[in-house]
Amino acid sequence: MYEKDTIAALATAQGEGGIAIVRISGEKAEYCLRQLFQPAVSFESHRIFYGHMVQNGQVLDECMAVLMRAPRSYTREDVAEIHLHGGSFVAASVLKALYALGVRPAAAGEFTKRAFLNGRIDLSRAEAVMALISAEGSRAARAAVRQLDGGVSSFVQTAQEKLLALLSGVAAAIDYPEEITFEEAAGEMTEGALSLAHELESACDERGARIARQGLEVVLCGRPNVGKSSLLNALSREEVAIVTDIPGTTRDILRSDMYLSGLKVRFVDTAGLRQNTDVIEAIGVERARKAVAGADVALVVLDASQPLQAEDEKLLEETRDMPRIVVLNKGDLPAALHKAQFENAVVVSAAKKLGMEELEEKIAAYGAGAGEGELTQERHMALAREAAAALRRAAEACRMGEAVDVAAVELNEALHVLGRITGEQVDEKLLDDVFSRFCVGK
Repeated sequence: MYEKDTIAALATAQGEGGIAIVRISGEKAEYCLRQLFQPAVSFESHRIFYGHMVQNGQVLDECMAVLMRAPRSYTREDVAEIHLHGGSFVAASVLKALYALGVRPAAAGEFTKRAFLNGRIDLSRAEAVMALISAEGSRAARAAVRQLDGGVSSFVQTAQEKLLALLSGVAAAIDYPEEITFEEAAGEMTEGALSLAHELESACDERGARIARQGLEVVLCGRPNVGKSSLLNALSREEVAIVTDIPGTTRDILRSDMYLSGLKVRFVDTAGLRQNTDVIEAIGVERARKAVAGADVALVVLDASQPLQAEDEKLLEETRDMPRIVVLNKGDLPAALHKAQFENAVVVSAAKKLGMEELEEKIAAYGAGAGEGELTQERHMALAREAAAALRRAAEACRMGEAVDVAAVELNEALHVLGRITGEQVDEKLLDDVFSRFCVGK
């Protein structure tokens, strides 16, 4: 599915740095290294050598180089890596010298694509490489590592084995109708198909996967001057928001990211919720309400030193059915509101940084289990649900008394769909879609 040519690309980030690694893969990798690397050495695979990159007598850089002969390499082809001093010009000069020897620039994700096409990894493991590179927080990284270690492959393989067992039972009923009745075959197949469909659906935790990948969105909301901006600053540990005694200081959405228990959390400060005649502030209030509606968790901030006001009561009612934490701020002042009055409440003082640890623990709890499901990639979950739907159609066909071979068609469809997760059933369009999201050099 690809030409056996030789490719090269910068495998490290663009720009200045301590080191820049140029990666070469293909049958000309060793030849190119010998042409440019001096002194010429008798390369031993998987050993790193010191020397210089030289083109037409001109030294391009002092460097280290390593040759990894097939199949013991990332792509299962001959691979060479040249470790240069970091800098765009040096790396570009070495790449230009390689291109002059007949090497072509690698496309996005082409090294990993070759690893897949050469059978070193399946498609789910290939996707895990990019997931690990782009992971934000240890939760996302752990999910990617499990996938890279074959967690998804193992789950899919087990599901396929169960499907094949169901298909063998159907085949037996078709081939030996005098020994296995339709009712017996249909009963076993229906029970097994519904059970497997449930397993596949349960493995799909879109919310948890999204939170592990993108982070937990936590929106601070409340009427003006309850201390939302002070609370944002306290949580962020920096002066993100302007804090004044003037109501309505925050008129737009403010965001700040941090990590709690290995999970990325995006805090969103919003305009104070109140009725007003100020056109600009009214826009901010409308944006605030939309942010609250789309949040994973709402921090309903109340001024604990004052009795509940109409805006407080309205906000408590609006957020009653969504994940929320009631934050009783200004807990260092004489209290008019108490923790026992509210469900899932915490008393803090944003100004004095009191109660913040308890609040952070409550926030982190909403991300518990994020990224720990069997399937964490959107593509995998969509295919698992598609396979589950085929299984339910197979069970329904049996329930309706249709021929067993009608159910067999749906079982085969489920088997085909699961194969697309690991790449057993693959086409060029799918590969292009998956690897186009990779960075060049990986």
